[in-house]
Amino acid sequence: MRSPVTGIVGLLGLLLVLIVAYMSLFTVQQTEQTIVLQFGKPVDVVTDPGLHFKAPWNSVINIDKRILDLENPSQEVIASDQKRLVVDAFARYRIKDALRFYQSVGSIQAANLQLTSLLNAALRRVLGEVNFITVVRDEREKLMGRIREQLDHEADGYGIEVVDVRIRRADLPEQNSQAVYQRMQTERQREAAEFRAQGGQKAQEIRSKADREATVIIAEANSTAEQTRGVGDAERNRLFAESYGKDADFFSFYRSMTAYENGLRSNDTRFLLRPDSDFFRYFSNPSGKTATQTPAKP
Repeated sequence: MRSPVTGIVGLLGLLLVLIVAYMSLFTVQQTEQTIVLQFGKPVDVVTDPGLHFKAPWNSVINIDKRILDLENPSQEVIASDQKRLVVDAFARYRIKDALRFYQSVGSIQAANLQLTSLLNAALRRVLGEVNFITVVRDEREKLMGRIREQLDHEADGYGIEVVDVRIRRADLPEQNSQAVYQRMQTERQREAAEFRAQGGQKAQEIRSKADREATVIIAEANSTAEQTRGVGDAERNRLFAESYGKDADFFSFYRSMTAYENGLRSNDTRFLLRPDSDFFRYFSNPSGKTATQTPAKP
């Protein structure tokens, strides 16, 4: 018959074996790499995922081997043309040497702090060598590549590989932006005023040319009209002369009728003449002859 003490001892031994086995096993995830520590000192690095064994008195630290993000707060950088820039950048990195990473910085939080300082220094070095236009517009991609190379070189001592560095925004500070905006607005207004002045000058030239051409055309038209009027007057005088030579009495009658038409208009015309005046000779005699000129009847 078995003693109860034997059963208790057996259970205790089994429990001890389970505890030792539990303390001797550890699991490595696919997204992690594990450092095995013996009394606080690293003795092994395990990168293969799966179930692994260690001494029961050893401990493990899991380190992420995925690509990690580093968010950098906005920094003020001075470009080579002495213009201040507010730069908002971020970086992506991964831990390529877990043992060196653990020995140098120890944790992700400490690594982020260290990389933030290195990133800011790289930003100031690279962006301080170029002017404002180069950063904002011309060579941003090339500058980001240079910053990544410098940051990766400095982070290599911590077992970190910098995958990428990006500049989200690079702009002037708020007060400088307002000043630049005002300067740009003034420049555009000056250009607009210059364009208006050029347009006004061109319009004045066109207007002067048109006035000059109109004056020349009117002068030529007046000259032609005077010539035509002179030719008409000459023709009229010739016809009058021919008519007078053919019939002097009819010509005298025509001239008197014209004088009556021009002198006796309906505008309250008043004459102070004798009734037997020579002006009214055709009123008293259709032939226009006075009584002294008319022969007496036999």
